[in-house]
Amino acid sequence: MRANRLLGAGLVEANLVKIEDLEKANERLLEIVTLEQPRQSTVLGILAYELKVLSEEDVLQYIVDNEGAGLVDLRGYEVHDEVKKTIDIPTCWATWSVPFDHDEDFHFMATAYHLSPAVRSFWEKQFTGPILWFGTTLEVIADYLEKLSAERAAPPPAVVSGTRSPFGTPSTGTRSPFGSTSPFPKPAATAPAAAKPSPPPAAT
Repeated sequence: MRANRLLGAGLVEANLVKIEDLEKANERLLEIVTLEQPRQSTVLGILAYELKVLSEEDVLQYIVDNEGAGLVDLRGYEVHDEVKKTIDIPTCWATWSVPFDHDEDFHFMATAYHLSPAVRSFWEKQFTGPILWFGTTLEVIADYLEKLSAERAAPPPAVVSGTRSPFGTPSTGTRSPFGSTSPFPKPAATAPAAAKPSPPPAAT
């Protein structure tokens, strides 16, 4: 709830949403939380896909332009097993963020909640090294966490190949957690290998 509350404040401060719309979204969020449905328990999703007063594309563009974040689509990224096994799924649902790689002291984080100071502060306390933040959509985070949960419940017999690049090859749009089209297209069946993502510009 703190992550959602501070995200809402960040959206208002960035002039991405009106305070009256945020109040409606917060009321709706309280109803959803009681149903224990993590995929729908997001004020950003309510604003974007129920109230339709905001688009995730606008939020992502804002953090790229003003926060120095990069972008990542985890559907086209092969996360190392050593990183996967350290992921705490409930925490990732609560913060709408996923650690997806590390390089020496640097840690790579995908998040749909970059504008929530509570989320950034929480994850900064989890690692000793600096974090490189990458914005992504609610759908990308939700799909990844659901897939990871399924893998842990019944590990697949074979390792699925994938690209090391954070950007998959685009194809067609896909569903969001609330049934709308995601700004990230699904990657093609095969994607060319690419280099590991370079750090985004320093955050202002």
